[in-house]
Amino acid sequence: MLKRFLPNEYVQSIFEITPQFLKERNIHGIITDLDNTLVEWDRPLATPELTAWFKEMRDNGIQIVILSNNNEKRVHKFATPLGIPYIYKAQKPLGKAFRKALAIMKLPKEQTVMIGDQLLTDIFGGNLSGFFTILVVPVTETDGLATRLNRMIERRILNWFNKKGLLQWEGTKGGE
Repeated sequence: MLKRFLPNEYVQSIFEITPQFLKERNIHGIITDLDNTLVEWDRPLATPELTAWFKEMRDNGIQIVILSNNNEKRVHKFATPLGIPYIYKAQKPLGKAFRKALAIMKLPKEQTVMIGDQLLTDIFGGNLSGFFTILVVPVTETDGLATRLNRMIERRILNWFNKKGLLQWEGTKGGE
């Protein structure tokens, strides 16, 4: 049962995910979480480094959809200047928003990756929907209230994975 929370890959940062890495796995589309995956949950806009990462993906023919449980105002303000389609109030880990993201990209799930910083929403939802999943270390240690509750459960699962040798989790970046 707990293996449904196990990502296919684990990276320290979104910037470790390159077009070459994705193409080697026949991945042409990214469904990504927003808060604490791409930027801090309280940062309204993309950093220049993240904007360049999005451009590199697009230049290599990789589509992106932002899939967030946050509200429309938050996600719209972030995604619109970048020209990235988005889904807000996604209700991850439920599958409906994942299917909607696929429809936007017109790609099969076998060619799509789900990237996120939370096991209980992003990775679990991606795994249930049959995606290749990548867990990233949260970009900051601070979270909203609901996420803090998820993190307590997550730590127990991550410790279990670590003890079983399934995933070496190094925690958060501490706001780097």
